[in-house]
Amino acid sequence: MGGDQAMTELVVPTRFRGPTSSGNGGWSAGAIAALLDPEHGSAVTVTLRQPPPLESPMDVTTVGAGLVATSDGATVLEVEPAATEPVRVEPVPAAEARSAEAGYPGLDGHPFPQCFACGTAREPGDGLRIFPGQVSDQGDLVRAAATWTPHESLAEDWHDYSGAQRRVSLPVTWAALDCVGAWSADMAERMMVLGRMTARIASLPVVGEEHVVVGLARATDGRKEHTSASIYDSRGDLVGVAEHVWITIDPTAFV
Repeated sequence: MGGDQAMTELVVPTRFRGPTSSGNGGWSAGAIAALLDPEHGSAVTVTLRQPPPLESPMDVTTVGAGLVATSDGATVLEVEPAATEPVRVEPVPAAEARSAEAGYPGLDGHPFPQCFACGTAREPGDGLRIFPGQVSDQGDLVRAAATWTPHESLAEDWHDYSGAQRRVSLPVTWAALDCVGAWSADMAERMMVLGRMTARIASLPVVGEEHVVVGLARATDGRKEHTSASIYDSRGDLVGVAEHVWITIDPTAFV
């Protein structure tokens, strides 16, 4: 395309907050990913340049093969086809993931208790309440896992092709793949926010069905933490995979 072309607007509703005054990184990334690839057939990468504003329309513009969302002229989100495929995290049995939830560090102190994905202050049916605790190591790497049963309030208005199952949205699926990565990288000791996320979604999670969400801490590079995450359905089939780059922050920088 010869130049930038305005497409639409993107709004992050307050329900989908991460820190109190900005959007959950995974939901926000999934929302712009859905504009680029609504059929979720490809792996895409989203870079977060600034905290996504709540209830404030962002202008979305086509730039090359991707999209850019801006607020007051400043770039907030960038999405483009992924250069590499995210690698899955090995599954954890549902019983082990349920047991791990009792060891969720956020139960003792959470930097973002209002977070849509992992916040302890969110009520059932409002937030996702994914509470990952540490499980068996994968070699020298640490994994965290939790179960997640999507609530009816997350159901989309459409059904799958069989007409039998209601599923959640693509942004909610990205949100479910988000914070488990940070907790696998010891979010309790190093506060961090999402800087980049690459994901491929194989299918959208079914409402009312128990899933297992697994995160893996892969590497530390200065202020950056590199992690991965996967979601599995009740049959053990892979629902989605993601890789993240997290940026450690000053706790006073976010509220």
